[in-house]
Amino acid sequence: ATRTKSVDVERADSGIGQMPARKWRNRASETLSSLQAWEAHRPCTDCGERDLPVETDVQNCNQRRADLCEKCRKRRTERKESVLEFVNTEASYGEDLRIIKEEFYLPMQAAGLLSQEQLQGIFSNIQELIDLNENFLEILQEEIDQAFDQGDDDLMTVCIGEIFLEFVNMLPAFQTYCLQQSSSVNMLNALEKEKELLRIFLDVSQNDNTALRRMNLRSFLMAPLQRVTKYPLLLSRIIKATTEYHPDHGSLREAKSRIESHLEHINMKTKQEGNTWTLRSFRQDSKKKREVINIEMRETALKTVGWLREETRFVMEGSLQLAQPPDGQWVKKGSKTLKFQNMQVLLLVNMKRVSESSLESAEPGPVKDAVLVLIRDKNNGKFHLLREPLRLSNCIVSTDPDCDDTFELIEIRREAFVFRDSDRARTHHWFRQIRRYSRELGSWKKRRNALPNIMISTPHTRP
Repeated sequence: ATRTKSVDVERADSGIGQMPARKWRNRASETLSSLQAWEAHRPCTDCGERDLPVETDVQNCNQRRADLCEKCRKRRTERKESVLEFVNTEASYGEDLRIIKEEFYLPMQAAGLLSQEQLQGIFSNIQELIDLNENFLEILQEEIDQAFDQGDDDLMTVCIGEIFLEFVNMLPAFQTYCLQQSSSVNMLNALEKEKELLRIFLDVSQNDNTALRRMNLRSFLMAPLQRVTKYPLLLSRIIKATTEYHPDHGSLREAKSRIESHLEHINMKTKQEGNTWTLRSFRQDSKKKREVINIEMRETALKTVGWLREETRFVMEGSLQLAQPPDGQWVKKGSKTLKFQNMQVLLLVNMKRVSESSLESAEPGPVKDAVLVLIRDKNNGKFHLLREPLRLSNCIVSTDPDCDDTFELIEIRREAFVFRDSDRARTHHWFRQIRRYSRELGSWKKRRNALPNIMISTPHTRP
């Protein structure tokens, strides 16, 4: 009887009372609510923050841009507007260049109003600027069209900084034009006073030619100067609207730094030539000053070797210590016995152009020539070459394990030089780069692995 009674009172549930069960149901409900709230507040894909507004309306939730907070949605919109402004203003600048050529240069040439020399003096390298603008604008427009075709309505895949750096060779072309601007305007003023037909042509063009928007020739000739000074402002706006995690962020900053350095260099050259006008000035820091010096050295090197700018690649540049040993016994005596002097060294390579496209031509092509340009430290605002460039096709580069902080470059039948950097790893990098091009050039050296006779059997030579 006792067992039967105990069976009657045995619980058939899990043993959890009504109150605990309600608590578990409440917790499950809270968990579900938390998951829904997390879904509504999932991290922003651009910045990682969770400040997305709660969407109660399912339709509104589907319509909002997925996984973006309000701040990043606004930033993307600003970036898109900045990118389109960059491309559209580049197109407008190209139209002004076309007007200079088609509405002024060609009619004046066809009518014989000015000689070819006078036209060259006024219009400078306008054709070079036109070609650069057309190529630059074509690549920019292709990137925009491709982004839209792929469904990238925010143009996040368009990398203006990378494209700008691929066309960095247009900056020296702007420099050539800017430095001649003062003399061009003076020549135009003098010719307009001297030649009545020229003055009539310019007046009629300004008043009757609707394509000119009632602007005179001088206003159009200022277009390249205005454009080159606007690049830093346009790039700054894109940088401000581009998150630091974007793949183009670093290239945008480098592009802005490069153009600012070139503007400072143009101003420096303008003062040296005695002109009073200057371009828009930008804040100078140590990095920009260093880049201005590098630009000056590159120009000096290009002028010395006489190569075309588009076929020249600057592989390495920087400060090295140089010594000229009196005999070949310096290794036994040690590099401390040598007298080193600081020198600016540039390694230039002359490459054959792979394609007419400016982007494709950046790919390495066959090496035609390679030189080392040795420049003394800057003195009185000018650079001085130590000697004529060292052609690596006539040089042998070697090192010795007993002096691994230096390397030796021997110019066949002439001189020997010992180089070193304050940083040993960078010394080795210089050695490898110079030896690479030295071995590529000069088929006679391949028979003995580009080593001097005395070192053919040396087992310790660095591979």
